[in-house]
Amino acid sequence: MARAGLKARRLLPLPLLGLLVAGCGIRPTEVPTDFGPAPSRVLCSLSEPDASQEASHGLAVQVFLLCGASLVAVDRSLRVPDGTADSERRVLVAQGLLDQLAETPSTAEREAGYQTYVRGGTTVSGPRPGDPEDTLRLSTPPTELSAYALAQVVCTFSDSAAAEGDGSVILGGPSTAPLRRYDCTDEVRSQPGSHQPPSTEVTGG
Repeated sequence: MARAGLKARRLLPLPLLGLLVAGCGIRPTEVPTDFGPAPSRVLCSLSEPDASQEASHGLAVQVFLLCGASLVAVDRSLRVPDGTADSERRVLVAQGLLDQLAETPSTAEREAGYQTYVRGGTTVSGPRPGDPEDTLRLSTPPTELSAYALAQVVCTFSDSAAAEGDGSVILGGPSTAPLRRYDCTDEVRSQPGSHQPPSTEVTGG
C-alpha cells in the first residue's frame, strides 16, 4: 500500500502540481523583487526651460553635460563685451564655457539626469609666442583631465567661438609639453567614457 501511495503521488497531474508550487509562494514567471524596484528611466530632457538660465542674457551658447552614458548639449549664455578683439574674445568665451561646465547643474537638470565632471577653478589662456594663434592653454593639462571631463571640454569648445573653423580645438597645458589638436566625434558624444577625443600633435605655429 505504501508503494502504491508513493506511485500515485508521482503521477499527480501537472496542473495540480503547478497549484502546489504556487501555494509555496514560488512564481517562476515573475521577476524577483528582492533587489528593490527597477531603476527609473533617465530622461535626459527638460520638460520646461530653466528659469535661472532664462533670466541670464548674453551670447547664446551650449555646453555638453553627461546624461546616462552620453554627452548632451544644454543651453547657456555668456556675457562678452561688445567690440572685443577676436583673439581675446576666443579666450573669454572659452573661460566662460569652462565656468559653465564646472557649475553644478540646476535642480531641473539634475532631476533629468544631467551631471558634470569638470572641476571648478580651471582657467584658460591664449597662445604663447610660437603657438598657433587659436591655441587655448588650460591651467590643468588636458592629459590630466578625466575621460569624461576632457570629452566635455573638447565637445563644448568645438561647438563654440573658441574653436577653429573646422571645429577642431588646439589645447595645451601650462608646461612646455606639445600641443594637441582635438576633435569631437559622434563616438565621443555617444560614448565619452570609452572613446577619447581623437587628437594629433601640433608641431608648429
